[in-house]
Amino acid sequence: MLRSIREGLESWEVQRRVLGALLLREVLTRFGRRNLGFLWIFVEPMMFTLGVTALWNFMKATHGSNLPITAFAVTGYSSVLLWRNMPARCIHAILPNQALLYHRHVRIIDIFLARLLLEAGGATTSFILLASFFTFIGWIDLPEDILQVFGGWLMLAWFGAGLAITLGILSEEYELIDKLWHPASYLLFPLSGAAFLVDALPTEAQKYILALPMVHGLEYLREGYFGSKIHAHYDLGYMAAINTCLTLIGLLAVMKIGPRITPG
Repeated sequence: MLRSIREGLESWEVQRRVLGALLLREVLTRFGRRNLGFLWIFVEPMMFTLGVTALWNFMKATHGSNLPITAFAVTGYSSVLLWRNMPARCIHAILPNQALLYHRHVRIIDIFLARLLLEAGGATTSFILLASFFTFIGWIDLPEDILQVFGGWLMLAWFGAGLAITLGILSEEYELIDKLWHPASYLLFPLSGAAFLVDALPTEAQKYILALPMVHGLEYLREGYFGSKIHAHYDLGYMAAINTCLTLIGLLAVMKIGPRITPG
């Protein structure tokens, strides 16, 4: 029993060090040491979100609600960046890191996890900093239920991670994945709930839009943020089932396709 625990702790320590090294390598190869360096991890998503926030404010967009447009944009577009950037970073992630597979402790799933942690960390930091800044200057209020906001954010991150692992490993076999994901990600943005509340849609349209799992996570998050000011529509059980399926499909694909990828 003690031996199993010791071996488990040793394996965890090796895994932690491998992920730490891969994370550091990703930061250096992606952002370098010049200018803002690693700060681009969260500055980049902040710039995108601020751009969308400024545009929606300039257009005086309401998106079918009476909510402050700044809070609406920060919660909506930050969430899109969270789940949409993960697959983009994992598609064709193996090729530039293939030589690392010579190291016996580095596995394909580690390469994906390093990129997922980096993307999730950047999007989360961006969201926290923007929400804190706009709250400090009085443009938006504090969340009514911060734990619910955290729960919705985790569900969206899980969805993005499952989708990213699945598309990432399939892209090693099928070139078409890369070609299809980019237009699909742009087409999904206006349908993701970032720019509208489900309650503002016609009843007939709601059942179709709720087929998209990310809509449930965002509605749950916004209910935590705005509380009684909105009527949210979500089914976390449905989203969890989709997330579980995506994660299992991704992991099974890694087990099947991974052995065919040779270090190079």
